Amino acid sequence: MTISRRIAFATLAVPMALALSACGDSAEDTLTSAEPLEHVAPPEGQSWTDVVQVTDSDGYLMGNPDAPLKLIEYASLTCGACANFAQTGADPLKEDYVTTGTVSFELRNQVHNAFDLTLAALVRCSSPESMQPLSHQVWTNFQAVMGQMQGAQAQLANLGNMPEDQRFFAIADASGFLDFFAARGISRDQATACLADNEAVMAIGERSDQQSDELGVNATPTFILNGRVLDERSWEDLEAVLQAAGARPAES
Repeated sequence: MTISRRIAFATLAVPMALALSACGDSAEDTLTSAEPLEHVAPPEGQSWTDVVQVTDSDGYLMGNPDAPLKLIEYASLTCGACANFAQTGADPLKEDYVTTGTVSFELRNQVHNAFDLTLAALVRCSSPESMQPLSHQVWTNFQAVMGQMQGAQAQLANLGNMPEDQRFFAIADASGFLDFFAARGISRDQATACLADNEAVMAIGERSDQQSDELGVNATPTFILNGRVLDERSWEDLEAVLQAAGARPAES
């Protein structure tokens, strides 16, 4: 079912558990060992974690855009396994590997439901540099955010009957998202303007559907390294993949 149909029929189911398993299916992959990669100095006065750009795939890439190891994560903002990775692996990935200039990290949304799509719009509502930190805030406060969403479902029973430019605001308002993001630098007026742009919000979902179909992404989180879809989901396993490909921590 396309994002458009999911929104039209108000699919608002909320996954409550902070699950350790992926939100979907998985597939196996193999690795080969490589020589250690030489660290690359960032631009003067910056860290590579300060360097962020929006890619042609509408992902948010942090780090050296010419890094030899290009890591992509497809993640859902309402996925417990994604929250678990954010809480256990995002900091060491960025601090130990992205900072070396040998690994770039691109975050792309895979949208699972209307709440998810609303959150995906809100984390993009500021500068490109804010998208990953705001996503991290959602995941590190996952149980509280999910609890608010659970309480909002009854209020949104008639979502499909609302004008299109009011639907995402209604979701955000009922779910406490407006207050959550206001506390993190996205004003209510700013959020309202972002959510009223129905075409832009829906485009996030359509890209999610298209890219997931094209790349065979059927679970979150899914990691892709240099075009290769990985089976690994945990930070421990993913770090082993990066090291086998030649990455070494910043202190090495």
